[in-house]
Amino acid sequence: MKQIVDTVLESMIRGKLIQIEVSARHVHLSQGDFERLFGVGKAMTFQRALSQPGQFLAEERVTLVGPRGQLERTAILGPARNRTQIELAYSDCRKLGIDAPLRESGDTAGSGGLKLQAAGGQIDVTEGAIIARNHMHLTPEGADRFGLVDKQRVDVRVLSERLMTFQNVTVRVNPAFRNRMHIDMDEANAAGISGFTLGRILG
Repeated sequence: MKQIVDTVLESMIRGKLIQIEVSARHVHLSQGDFERLFGVGKAMTFQRALSQPGQFLAEERVTLVGPRGQLERTAILGPARNRTQIELAYSDCRKLGIDAPLRESGDTAGSGGLKLQAAGGQIDVTEGAIIARNHMHLTPEGADRFGLVDKQRVDVRVLSERLMTFQNVTVRVNPAFRNRMHIDMDEANAAGISGFTLGRILG
């Protein structure tokens, strides 16, 4: 089995192919904000592992509240971060009635704000709501094989029924990563992505 997997991975690298994953709206909470929402001393409850090592979906959910509407049962991803960040699609922002900038993950200075509600309380997040730029996670080995470097921008052709090319996709390189490209739900719907989908790195 390992030999088969290795052969498939080698073929993907030779073909400059990367698996595309769809990231629905979600929240990264600081430990302090998590406790304000769910109770002092509480910790995130592991539900299932995500593709990136060490990251997981928590059982807890929050409601996002904006001037125009709200989005219930929004996922929380763990582990806790230093600062709270809410990652949305453009369509989410329209429903909430907020302006969130298109940013790299972690770049939240001066970004959008909204209210978070949960069973144990609510908090006002003055900044932290962003529309995350599409990006790819690569190991150093994967980046080397693809001929890419950290923070480089590349174009990726989605191999779906509705052929689309995403331009200026940010490359992130870290030994802790697994080779994947991440896009939001709006982008996935536009490209007709459903289930396992590959993209070809151009250039």
